[in-house]
Amino acid sequence: MTTPDTPSIGFIGLGAMGQKMARHLLDKGFDLNLFDPNPHALAPLLERGARSHATPREVADHAHIVLVCVPTPDIVENVVLGADGVIHGQKVSILVDHSTTGPSLARRLQAALSERNIAALDAPLAGGAAGAQNGTLSVMVGGDRAAYERCSSVFAAFGKKVEHIGTEPGLGQTLKLVNNMIVAATLVATSEAMLFGVKAGLDPRQMVEMLNASTARSFTSEQILAGTVMRREFDFGFRLDLMRKDVRLFLAEAENTGVPAFTSSVVKQFFDQALSEGDPARDMTHVVQVLDSLLIDASGMKRF
Repeated sequence: MTTPDTPSIGFIGLGAMGQKMARHLLDKGFDLNLFDPNPHALAPLLERGARSHATPREVADHAHIVLVCVPTPDIVENVVLGADGVIHGQKVSILVDHSTTGPSLARRLQAALSERNIAALDAPLAGGAAGAQNGTLSVMVGGDRAAYERCSSVFAAFGKKVEHIGTEPGLGQTLKLVNNMIVAATLVATSEAMLFGVKAGLDPRQMVEMLNASTARSFTSEQILAGTVMRREFDFGFRLDLMRKDVRLFLAEAENTGVPAFTSSVVKQFFDQALSEGDPARDMTHVVQVLDSLLIDASGMKRF
């Protein structure tokens, strides 16, 4: 239940994650101000009482806390720091970036926004579209502690595991890149190993069931391979081009910190190949089909 002290919320970016998160905020009674160039994404939220604005700046003229959830760092930078960006809003006091953009951009946003007395939190998400739908996302928050506490009820609307990672800007982004790099690497490695097992004569369903009861189990084997991939549907819910973007961000930040990333560099090549073979908006699990075509011949033998 909201109170007179409940902050008004702005939400920019109503894609696969953002629209579901915005619905949870409406469910909790938050006053919601929206910006998205897609009228179809806006429509169901406007029907429930949210208000649409023409620019991110207008959202920030009406909202104390502005959440951003968009695909790429360049869009975030334009939405926040552009001529019609959040930074120029008259009401906003906290900017929360839920996008995956990397720690370098998080630090730039914090430096620019602090000059306007706007606190910046980097708060990337884990849990995918299913987590957004169910309100069970993990939220990894870096930045000012007081701003984090001010946003705690907001994060609780769509998050199950919400953690303040530290006061240094970019720590949330760093943890998210670690998370996604591990998902990308285990997807490639587990798929490659299982395809060997299939070609050697193992039944894929029995194999994945045994792996998931053994030490090789992972989120990839339990949620991705045992689910969508086994059905040959390849629709886990995270775009291929966005996972490749996150892998590239990880590698760039690892180089900045002087950390070797040999395995991660090889993983990136598989996502590069998958991206070169068609629509970038396809699901990230298309990388399994790339491995499939490399490791299984055309003899008609059973695949995943």
